[in-house]
Amino acid sequence: MAKKNSMTFIDNRTGKSYEYPILEATRGPWVVDVRSFYKDTGMFTYDPGFTSTASCNSELTFINGEKGELRYHGIEIEELATQHSYLEVCFLLSQGRLPDKEELHAFDLELRHRSFIHEGLKNLIESFPNTAHPMAILSSAVSALSSFYFEHLNINSEEEFEQMRRRLIAKIPTLAAFSYRHSLGIPFIYPDIERSFTENFLYMMRAYPGGKMHIGRQGEEQIREVEIEALDTIFTLHADHEQNASTTTVRGVASTGAHPYVAISAGISALWGRAHGGANESVIAQLEMIGSVKNVAAFVERAKDPDDNFRLMGFGHRVYKNFDPRAKVLKKLQDRLSDELSLDSELIMIAREIEKIALNDDYFVKRNLYPNIDFYSGVILYALGIPRSMFTPIFVIGRTVGWINQWEEFKKDETSKIARPRQLYIGK
Repeated sequence: MAKKNSMTFIDNRTGKSYEYPILEATRGPWVVDVRSFYKDTGMFTYDPGFTSTASCNSELTFINGEKGELRYHGIEIEELATQHSYLEVCFLLSQGRLPDKEELHAFDLELRHRSFIHEGLKNLIESFPNTAHPMAILSSAVSALSSFYFEHLNINSEEEFEQMRRRLIAKIPTLAAFSYRHSLGIPFIYPDIERSFTENFLYMMRAYPGGKMHIGRQGEEQIREVEIEALDTIFTLHADHEQNASTTTVRGVASTGAHPYVAISAGISALWGRAHGGANESVIAQLEMIGSVKNVAAFVERAKDPDDNFRLMGFGHRVYKNFDPRAKVLKKLQDRLSDELSLDSELIMIAREIEKIALNDDYFVKRNLYPNIDFYSGVILYALGIPRSMFTPIFVIGRTVGWINQWEEFKKDETSKIARPRQLYIGK
């Protein structure tokens, strides 16, 4: 008699049956444990794109795509994005709980001092042609960290790992800002330990040598609080997102025994793809291509035409079959900050017209093609004056904490093995 928490597979060719345990989840779908399936049956399971396959267990992030739900350690993303800072979220993902006031202060202070990079890394960045995309430089620079901090490559203790984790979180914004400034051929701006995590990144991107900001008609123009708030929110929304393509890449590289620097460098490369982290760049490129509000209706009709390959960028999601909860947060932020961010350019008006049509058109509604995080983050970053080439590096800054904690979780799982998918051979 079959066990209650199990599933029985029957091979109709032979009549043989095979029983596999069902593993209980605290949230979301339960899982059929088929680890012995090949040994038992001599066959593999077939699941291109891993649409029905759980590759690991995790305590970090939970997604319910049908309900449009996202949680970090059980806390809803809207609460985290609207009531807590990105550094609090970093602490949460790393320690499993939110910090108290003293812990947050100490964490913040440490990251400020760790934000400086080895001077030798400047030479590496400067060796790239100034036409290089910041993502290419960033991926290489993160991999090169293993050359400059080689004494911690074994990570033999919790203390060593924690130092490495904080080093990565702190230095990624500096590497991203330096990569951007190199692409412009302008001097690097060192971190300012008097500034917060998010403000410091904007400062390193914008300041002139000597630390001066742009001088406007009203005197010295400082980084506005509204910009810090918006970018900090975007970092939080990108902090982790379960087993997506880049996170799976990080875990896959981790399975070989590679150091986190190498694994996260691979994750950055995976994120660069336009079907993943590069999607928000594609959103702005498409809005520029549409060119005018008067052209929106025609492009929407093209998107609805089954014989036309044109697709609206920033709509729909692989996981969410409801409104992307991160997009909900950014839509509210965009609406609230409309005046302060001067969201009145032609490009922004094009985006609003597309959003208006898509949210009310049966074609999009019936297919659950709602605006996703890439649509709103692209528009907000554009309004902040962030160059398009930096959209994905900003994604990297936010996601680094998720990657490093996914790496740690994989390493602590005693049942983990080297990633080795199988195949259905159909050749000669």
